[in-house]
Amino acid sequence: MGNEPSLVYDLTFRAPLHSLMLSMKIETPRLRLRTWIETDRTPFARMNADPEVMHDLGGPIDVSESNAKFDRYAAALNEHGFGRWLVETHDGKFVGYSGVLKGSSHHPLGEHFEVGWRLVRTARGHGYASEASKAALEDAFSRVQLPEVLAYTSPENTRSQAVMRRLGLKRDPSRDFVAKYPKGEWYGLVWVALP
Repeated sequence: MGNEPSLVYDLTFRAPLHSLMLSMKIETPRLRLRTWIETDRTPFARMNADPEVMHDLGGPIDVSESNAKFDRYAAALNEHGFGRWLVETHDGKFVGYSGVLKGSSHHPLGEHFEVGWRLVRTARGHGYASEASKAALEDAFSRVQLPEVLAYTSPENTRSQAVMRRLGLKRDPSRDFVAKYPKGEWYGLVWVALP
């Protein structure tokens, strides 16, 4: 396998949904980005419950919130063919997620496409966020033909800002925003990726 990610499609009949679902994966030198399956809920919820992992997103979320997020990510991939991919090592170890998701019209930036990632604590410091997000962006630009993808993070999240720089994203302070959430206000620094 070379250094370029490869995309593999597989139409799979998945019970109990009794419907044809698209199973896709992107392979990188060390990682596999793939569609979600039901057994991914547990490691996903465990990651979302980790206070250190979730620090910059207002803290941990409970299983109910995690399941809602899981369902949203799985549905986006199945409906649109892109979204937040599950990220795992080639031997199947859960790493987290990465991918491009369509932002809501209710977001302070309006409708847009946003690349994001979240990794389990033990996966940090290995370059996985950069590797997975690079593959997700390449897919979004080459296969999906998106014209632009945004990324945003809090001013304190220097880890994500470093990933954005490694990905070649450009800072756009004119798009910075403040979002109001039940847990308080969140200030977002905006970065832009172009094909």
